[in-house]
Amino acid sequence: MTTEGKQSGTIREQIQPRLKVRVVQKQDQRSGALTEGTVQNILTKSPQHPHGIKVRLTSGVVGRVKEIIPT
Repeated sequence: MTTEGKQSGTIREQIQPRLKVRVVQKQDQRSGALTEGTVQNILTKSPQHPHGIKVRLTSGVVGRVKEIIPT
């Protein structure tokens, strides 16, 4: 899988509220199923995280950012 044209979600400063992203929820980590949505707020406090920055989407879903959707 290539990340050409996509940013990973491991660096906190790249994640902002109202950004469109794809996240993996805790229960989907094994399958890798991604959920698309808009960032409501950022839950990870550290500047980076190897598994993705944890966010809450406007839908209420909490997950780690795997992809930032280009606008």
